[in-house]
Amino acid sequence: MEKRNPVIGNLFNKMIVLTVMIAVGILANTAIGQAQQTEKYPVGNPLGLTSNGDFQPISPNVTVFGAINNAESCIYDAERDLIVVPSRGVSQRMQENNAWVSLINSDGSVHTTKWIGVQDPDRRSELSPPLVLNDPLGSEIAGGVLYFADRDGGTNGDDPTVAVIRRFDLKTGKPLKDIQIEDSPWINDITVAEDGTIYTTQTGDLGQNPDPKTWKVWKISPEGNISEFAVGNPINVPNGIAIDPDGNIVVVNFGNPEVLTFSPEGKLIKTEKAVQTGGDGIEIMPDGTKYISSVRQGGISRITPDGSAELIAENIPSAASICYDSGVNQLVIPMTSQSTLGFVPLD
Repeated sequence: MEKRNPVIGNLFNKMIVLTVMIAVGILANTAIGQAQQTEKYPVGNPLGLTSNGDFQPISPNVTVFGAINNAESCIYDAERDLIVVPSRGVSQRMQENNAWVSLINSDGSVHTTKWIGVQDPDRRSELSPPLVLNDPLGSEIAGGVLYFADRDGGTNGDDPTVAVIRRFDLKTGKPLKDIQIEDSPWINDITVAEDGTIYTTQTGDLGQNPDPKTWKVWKISPEGNISEFAVGNPINVPNGIAIDPDGNIVVVNFGNPEVLTFSPEGKLIKTEKAVQTGGDGIEIMPDGTKYISSVRQGGISRITPDGSAELIAENIPSAASICYDSGVNQLVIPMTSQSTLGFVPLD
């Protein structure tokens, strides 16, 4: 029998071991990569219980209502067929990062009490990425992204606030990159055009001697450039904002009953009037019909394409930024002071 050189034999054995180690490492790295790709961001479950690691939904004969606390807006998620509602929770002066997002069924019952923000505020910084949601006002869904008009600061009288647009992946609830508007102390409602341009209202000074220079609509381009779209007259304490079927920007004044339509270039092209002043939210139908809520006087105005206006509901306490549930053809009204939702079926 031919004898094998021991040096060559040792080298051969080492090469086999090294090859096996590399193969195992590749497989391990592949498995880790797959796990990272499929890892879910920690959000809340629909109502139910988790027992022995197995989540079981609540029995279908149980109906639960609630989950809303000081909500200023809502937005309908057509893919889930659920109403997304951001609750503001307590003020920044009491506790930072206290807000959360609930998912509500079209009949007002609770689907998920806390979807985004299920964690206690003091644990949210431990998430990757960290979760911050302080004081969400307006909300919007566009391109698979959930938007909120939020702000930072305001923890005490000496702590200034700064406007922030929070963005979340609509499917996973994972936070995306924030957009800070450094020259704005706070923003109210928000809308997003088809090309990704964001428009948001700075309601500004509401005092007895208000400064019109504080009444603004901000524009953020898809590239992230921030500019003033409109300042002062004819906007008057701007609140609600939406995009109409022609791609124009429609602004609801709080200071008077006017509803203003601007071209994307910022030219005023139409002025309409709601029945009541103190406008807050707006929804625009495909045919151009507008619905406007009055947080001050509690009515829902319908403005038809010919400009005529009528009240379709009234005496609704603190009727804030409405949303349209196309699944059952109804308006949903966050009633901020009542911490609940109102529902108005449409003809």
